[in-house]
This record gives sequence, C-alpha cells and structure tokens, in this order.
Amino acid sequence: GVGKSDGEHDYGHGEVDDVLAVAGFAQAQFPGVPLILAGFSFGGFVAAHARQRTEADGLILMGPAVGRYPVPMPAEVPADTLVIHGEEDEVIALAEVLDWARPQMLPIVVFPGTGHFFHGKLIALQHCVIRAMGG
Repeated sequence: GVGKSDGEHDYGHGEVDDVLAVAGFAQAQFPGVPLILAGFSFGGFVAAHARQRTEADGLILMGPAVGRYPVPMPAEVPADTLVIHGEEDEVIALAEVLDWARPQMLPIVVFPGTGHFFHGKLIALQHCVIRAMGG
C-alpha cells in the first residue's frame, strides 16, 4: 500500500505474512543459504516480527521505529541482532532506541550526524552491514 503498489497498508499484519512468504520462497530456492531479515524503520518492525516466526540466521534493524510501532523488545530478538541508528534521527530519537535496547544490553551502531533516512551515508551503511555479516 505504498506509492503506486496494489496492496494496502495493514499495520504490520499482512506485511509480516508477506515477508514470511518471500523468506519461505527464498529458502526453497536456495536451501542451505543463510537467511538474514532486515528492515528500515517500519520495515524493521516487520522484520523483527517475522524473525519471531521463522528460523532466520540474522536480523538487521536500521532506524527501528520503536515508540511508533510495537517493535519486539530486545529480549524477544536474537542477541546478535544488528541495530543501526542515526545520531540525529528526526523521526525516532536515538534516546528512544537506547531506552528500548538498554534492558538487554543490545548494542547499537550509531552513525554520527546522520538523520532517519541516512542521506549521504548509504555506502557507509552498506559497508557496516557487510562487515557485521562477516563479509
């Protein structure tokens, strides 16, 4: 339900089902290849909920929409979840993400001087993810 797509925004319910369908298809096509779920903002909320319902090998949350959507608490996501957030995020304050992560000591990679959309930092974001995934 975004832009000119035919779908409808379902506040995460249908979106999680969509991710699970794609993940199942990918696993059937490429058995044995690690499955990493990732999402940005609302997509992080979707990926985190999908991770609870599938055997993914990793989870990456970029600019997670904590406080906006019921993102699973850190105790409900794998301890090796990669969380990346912009220091100057104007949509989801870094303090909110720290408050979310603090109870389980879930580490957060902070991009200095960076807003919610990582403008001008996408190559650095790509390199951060690749390094974290062992590449």
